[in-house]
Amino acid sequence: PPGVGKTSLAMAMAEGMNRKLERVSLGGMRDEAEIKGHRRTYVGAMPGRILQMMRRAGTDNPVIVLDEVDKLGKDFRGDPSSALLEVLDPAQNAAFLDLYMDVPFDLSKVMFVATANVPANIPPPLRDRMEIIELPGYVTAEKVQIGRRHLVPRQLEAHGLDGKRLKIPVSTLRALVNGWTREAGVRGLEKVIASLCRKRALEVARKKRRAPEVKPTGLEKYLGPPKWEDDPIRLKPEVGVALGLAYTPAGGDVLEAECVAVPGKGRVVWTGSLGDVMTESCRIAYSLLRSSSLSFGISEEVLSNNDLHVHFPAGAVRKDGPSAGITIAAAMLGRLAEIKMRPRTAMSGEITLTGEILPVGGLREKVLAAKRQGIKRVVLPRQNRSDVEILDPAWTRGLAFHWVASFEEALPILFPGKPGR
Repeated sequence: PPGVGKTSLAMAMAEGMNRKLERVSLGGMRDEAEIKGHRRTYVGAMPGRILQMMRRAGTDNPVIVLDEVDKLGKDFRGDPSSALLEVLDPAQNAAFLDLYMDVPFDLSKVMFVATANVPANIPPPLRDRMEIIELPGYVTAEKVQIGRRHLVPRQLEAHGLDGKRLKIPVSTLRALVNGWTREAGVRGLEKVIASLCRKRALEVARKKRRAPEVKPTGLEKYLGPPKWEDDPIRLKPEVGVALGLAYTPAGGDVLEAECVAVPGKGRVVWTGSLGDVMTESCRIAYSLLRSSSLSFGISEEVLSNNDLHVHFPAGAVRKDGPSAGITIAAAMLGRLAEIKMRPRTAMSGEITLTGEILPVGGLREKVLAAKRQGIKRVVLPRQNRSDVEILDPAWTRGLAFHWVASFEEALPILFPGKPGR
């Protein structure tokens, strides 16, 4: 995701290895001559970007950052991503041929670091030549520490302020992260800190005496009302409501799945800006309940004479992914059997037609979202146990995890006293 420090990491790598650093932005590049150079027969011909950076670095082993490699284009002038194949292939780049120089050049000692926001947009042959390192988004505690150690000192210096004129405590940084930014990285956080510094610098210029420390309650005076607030969730769900854990680029979230029954012919409809995978989960959950209706304590008459409507609130927000399968099935079962789900319990897992619960991703963000929203019990696929065990104990403290391999195993946890199969 953007703003998580991909370029900064490459700079730190170059500094740590005591190598020269060169950077080129590939976003929007459409001419393969930018990589391999122009033939000398053309007016204005010059070497490609790779050899130009090698000349500027003055060494044969620099760190070269290929920024935004997922945004390469192509047109009638060629395909730059194909030209990069020779550059990044260890079996070929020892004799890289620039069309302008027309002599082999050894790139085998160069460390290439490519950055991308969407790896799926990188052509498969090019992606095959890379070792993928995923940088996940930061959680709130990490953003607060980055702000305290790096962003605040940088902005204070940039605005000519010091600790005697502006102090931003940890509680204020946490309020900035939760109320004025909603992102995976910290670029937006730096912008609001800069805005706060500008307002304080203006007060200093006008010789207004203010207490140096800005408390969370005083942020609205400088930045206006909060732009983001967590939607309230029902920790004690009603009949037909289940709580699911979701992963978003800005972090985890707890979503409510609502289900109502209306007289009809046994059909299912869904609303809430659901994607294709999520709508398939609705069909799978309903087919599972119908195929084993007696085991779940649901009469065939109830299924045949009622239509189900599944809805996820916040309809303007696009939602997709298979991890809501168990949540949808629990909401449907609660409505059809007229039973309430256990309070403060959330879940995540892909469901199959036979009732198996398959592993999902984004566990770190989902666990932190559950803790932030006051959840006490979390139901997760058994195959995800190792993903949770490696998390910081401070993040999982106070949460009871239940590992299930099937929807049947989850029933006693979600609906205490409800007989299963």
